[in-house]
Amino acid sequence: MPRLFVAVWPPESVVDKLAGLARPAAPGVRWTKPHRLHITLRFLGECDQHETRSTLESTTLPTAQVTIGPAPERLGRGVLMLPAEGVDELAASVIEPTRFIGDTPPDHPFVGHLTVARFRRRPPQVDWPRLHEVFDVSQISLVESAPWGGYVDVATFPLE
Repeated sequence: MPRLFVAVWPPESVVDKLAGLARPAAPGVRWTKPHRLHITLRFLGECDQHETRSTLESTTLPTAQVTIGPAPERLGRGVLMLPAEGVDELAASVIEPTRFIGDTPPDHPFVGHLTVARFRRRPPQVDWPRLHEVFDVSQISLVESAPWGGYVDVATFPLE
């Protein structure tokens, strides 16, 4: 079975701006490649693609306006992220109908974010300028995490 997640892809202009920010080399730090930057609304893990697609096709998905920034924050023990505000309602509209598909949703509150780096020991020290990027979301994607490490859109779903 494929490994799936539901995501919002930021527009190219936002990705380009993020790709232009400093990404210093540091031991144990892996920077997210620009083409992989996304906001995960729901990680599903290994599950039936057709069941997930059918469920999302029959779900009403609200529009959203996302605000990225203003500064990187640590999330958990090994993630450096940029906050993504404005997707909580959209994430809830995905999480609830897919609750029994794939992995059980986490029991902690949803945190909208763009992962910019993963690290093993210490977070990278980066002096990024304060960011404030705003964009409208018109669709979400069901994405497969391919065995070679790439992401492949399986389906897209318009927001109403």
